[in-house]
Amino acid sequence: MSTSHQTHDHELIRKWTEKRKGIPAKIKGTGKSDEEGVLRIHFPEHSKSDNFEEISWDDFFIDFDKNKLDFLYQDKKADGEESTFHKFVARE
Repeated sequence: MSTSHQTHDHELIRKWTEKRKGIPAKIKGTGKSDEEGVLRIHFPEHSKSDNFEEISWDDFFIDFDKNKLDFLYQDKKADGEESTFHKFVARE
């Protein structure tokens, strides 16, 4: 059985992401300017897309907090394998 968790703890999000070889990113061309864009956690080993622009953790968390987001994530899949499932949701 897989279980999802929700947090806005920066250190937990960073550790979860880095353990899975993910990077903080924005999707190119999704903002009003080059500095803006939709936040994502990108896993380069699982995607060949060049639509992602890596950003610093500081920049990531500035936007994350400004938009009052929480990080919904899963540690393990139902089969016990490590999961990369995550999404951003509105902070309650």
